[in-house]
Order: sequence, then structure tokens, then C-alpha cells
Amino acid sequence: MNEPVTSQTYAAQLRRLAELSARVQQQRDEAHAWYEQQCAAADRAVAESAEEVNRAERELAAARETQERVDAEVAVLWQELNARLGGGGRRAGAPPAPTPDATGDPLPLLEGARDLLRRTRQRGELPGNVNPLMLLCGLGGAVLAYALGAGARALGDRTDGELAVGLPVLALVITLLGPVLGLIPARLIADRRHATLTPRPVLLVIAAGLTTTLLLLLTL
Repeated sequence: MNEPVTSQTYAAQLRRLAELSARVQQQRDEAHAWYEQQCAAADRAVAESAEEVNRAERELAAARETQERVDAEVAVLWQELNARLGGGGRRAGAPPAPTPDATGDPLPLLEGARDLLRRTRQRGELPGNVNPLMLLCGLGGAVLAYALGAGARALGDRTDGELAVGLPVLALVITLLGPVLGLIPARLIADRRHATLTPRPVLLVIAAGLTTTLLLLLTL
């Protein structure tokens, strides 16, 4: 038979049970609090990671947009450089590939390249060492005009009717155009040197052509 439990033992057991229940409840509360803290920390980490991913995606999109803009600008500048060098792009070749370890903003470099091409695009004046060429242009234009006029006069002498009257007049007009005919090759020379045909070379061409034309007319 079981022995009867005394009131003191029963009360002690109740107190012990209450203590154990309180301890279990405390540990359960601590476990819940820890779990909530871990969940909150995990949520914050996920949110921060998502924000970092979004920021990285925005930076990547901006970098790709910048790269495309830079590549397009480089192609335009390189094409313009080839046009400056001539040869249809065979001299400069293809645009250089990006440097793998390059750092910094490429936009200021592109702006510097644009400014350099902009300054080279501006035509200068012909140097003084081309003055003999300008004189030769004037002389050659006058001689050519005189030769054409002489041919027209000779043709008029061998014809009758209206041509006999009109060809000498045409010959005179062609001859008188001799002083300005040399401006055509002079302009070609200026274009090849990427220069402007200023009043100085124009006056040289016209003066040489006019002098040559007068000398040729005096020989008639």
C-alpha cells in the first residue's frame, strides 16, 4: 500500500511545480523574444540586401547607359578624325578598345577631344610660302583664258554669219575672265591645306592674272 503524503510534502511539491512552471514560462518567453529578434534582424538584413541589389541594378543600368553614350560619342569623334585625316578611315583604323584598368570619368576626356576637333575644324590662313603658287594660279588662269579666247577668235575668222560676229565677242569675254579664273585652283589649294582663301592670296591671284592678261592683250 502507498504511504499517505503529508501536507508538508504536498505543499513542497506544489511549490516546486509552480517554480518549474514559472521557469518554463520564462524560458518560453525568452525563446519567443529571441525568435522575434532573429526574425526582425533577418527582415532588416533582407530589406538591406534588397536595397543594395536595387542600388546595384540602378548603378549597373547607369553604367551601361554611360558606356553606350561614350561608345557612340567615340564612334562619332573617330569618324570625324578620319575625315580630318582623309582616306575614308583607312589611316586611323578602328576606334581603340577601352583600357581594362581605366578609371575616372570618360566624359571630360570626350569633351577635351571634341574641343580639340572643334579647334582643328576652324580654317586658318594660307602661309606666305604659298604666294608663288597663288601667282602661278593667276598666271595659268590668264594663259588658259587667253588660249580659249584665241581659239574662239580663230574659229570666228573661219566662219560666216552670226558666229563670225559672236565668237570674237565671246573670245573677249573669256579673255577678260582670265584674272579670276585662277581663283579656282587657288581655292583647291586652300581646301587641301584646310585654310581660308583670304584677301591676300585672292589679290595675288587677280594681280598676276590681270598683269598676264594685259601683257597677252598687248601682244595682239
